[in-house]
Amino acid sequence: MTILPVPLSTLQPGEKSKVIQLDVKGLLRRRILDLGIVPGTVLTCIGKAPAGDPIAYLVRDTVIALRSEDASLIYIDSAAR
Repeated sequence: MTILPVPLSTLQPGEKSKVIQLDVKGLLRRRILDLGIVPGTVLTCIGKAPAGDPIAYLVRDTVIALRSEDASLIYIDSAAR
């Protein structure tokens, strides 16, 4: 089975998937890692703002909000939806 990485920003409310890759650099990378978003972490999309940005995710029993631009740099397993 081939793992196809897709951006986290494509996850729809109610769907969950596993992080497989981070393409984030600099201070944002540090913030993402500090939030516990590392390869292997399971994330659940719990909602989007009316305009679509930011997006709320459940990460390790904590709700966080990420801008779509930042979420598009985090890649998830498309098969794990």
